[in-house]
Amino acid sequence: MEALDQQLRNLHQHGLLILTNVADAAGARLVEQLGSKAVATSSAAVAWAHGYPDGNALPLERLVSTVESIARVIRVPLTVDIEAGYSDDLTRVAEVVEAVLAAGAVGINIEDGASSPQVLVRKIEVARQVAQRRGVKLFINARTDVYLKALVPAEERVAETLRRAALYQAAGADGLFAAGVTAEYEIAAICQGTSLPVNVLGLANLPAPDVLKTLGVRRLSAGSSVAEFLYGAMAGLAKSFLETGKLDSRDLRAFSYGEVNNLLGPR
Repeated sequence: MEALDQQLRNLHQHGLLILTNVADAAGARLVEQLGSKAVATSSAAVAWAHGYPDGNALPLERLVSTVESIARVIRVPLTVDIEAGYSDDLTRVAEVVEAVLAAGAVGINIEDGASSPQVLVRKIEVARQVAQRRGVKLFINARTDVYLKALVPAEERVAETLRRAALYQAAGADGLFAAGVTAEYEIAAICQGTSLPVNVLGLANLPAPDVLKTLGVRRLSAGSSVAEFLYGAMAGLAKSFLETGKLDSRDLRAFSYGEVNNLLGPR
């Protein structure tokens, strides 16, 4: 049987890999049973499940416990969102990558955020070195937040995304996560401007999967949206039960990312 790390690489070569990001082992097993060819974690959902806000706050031991529990119950490749590596200290980033690989991951997402792209370049280089020492063909999906965090003016977003894609690819990245891009012409330009498999985030105004495939996209991620809906639904059900003693499933709504994240912020 083909190794899991090679399976994950192959899934980015043809067609569109659709990943419904999960927070825990039960969710991972569920999406695997529904036919998902790989399992991906949502860093936000994992953090929320452990009582931490998204944003490099989750203790490493909690992340590792989650990865181990997911890897134990699935037979498909597992890719783990490690945010920005939970640190800008390269030694610490190496420890994080080492830990998630030992726990069963064969892919990672790692993001640049508002930091200089050179910071992520160094983190990718470190992640690649760790993976090579372990003999794992780690799929490094480099997320750029050019769109998500509006890092440059709108007319410069495609060019800046491609500039960062080239830097990250040279450092050892295997994929580009252009989180937040939704316009067809921009998606097409990004896909045409890099040889990396392009990943987009499943936002409400994103083109349909068939269109994305035609544009050249290779990966579509749900991000934290499933967890946001689940917490919103939980709030609606809990409210009705507290008020009436019955579970009223009418008029359930998703929470926003901010609503969930703010629940777990400083108190």
